[in-house]
Amino acid sequence: MTNTGENSPNAPFEPKIAGFLCNWCSYAGADKAGAAQMAYPPNVKVIRVMCSGRVDPQFVLEAYRQGADGVLILACHPGDCHYKEGNYRGAQRHRLLVSLLRQFGIEEARCRFDYVSAGEAEKFASVVTEMTETIRSLGPLHNSTNLGRTGSGDNQCSNGKILTPSI
Repeated sequence: MTNTGENSPNAPFEPKIAGFLCNWCSYAGADKAGAAQMAYPPNVKVIRVMCSGRVDPQFVLEAYRQGADGVLILACHPGDCHYKEGNYRGAQRHRLLVSLLRQFGIEEARCRFDYVSAGEAEKFASVVTEMTETIRSLGPLHNSTNLGRTGSGDNQCSNGKILTPSI
């Protein structure tokens, strides 16, 4: 087996980003960007959700626990949500989530909320590129934070703080 250098200490840092995309708008925008063969970094692992309002803060915390360096939540534009107010709920949850993440020492820039419609392939590519560059400049998360599971598998971080199941 040959060593590609990915795990080498001298290899450049490539961020791992979890992307929660609304099925009706943002996911369609991502699909359009892919179909148009637009260039954007491959660092975002797309997780399709029916609505950004259904992105539970626990999902975001779990993404960080599983090794994500950043989280991207993309929603329909205000007034365009297929579920009427889901994108507003998503934006409210994001604001609460950012304050929770700060308590764990996670920078606000590591969790981004934005709006991308089905026709905005260029914006999708731009947001992904910006997020990747931001996380790349911040460096890896798990070398600088204590967020993670303890050996007992409960909701306690290694620094002794308790992760609450809901906000």
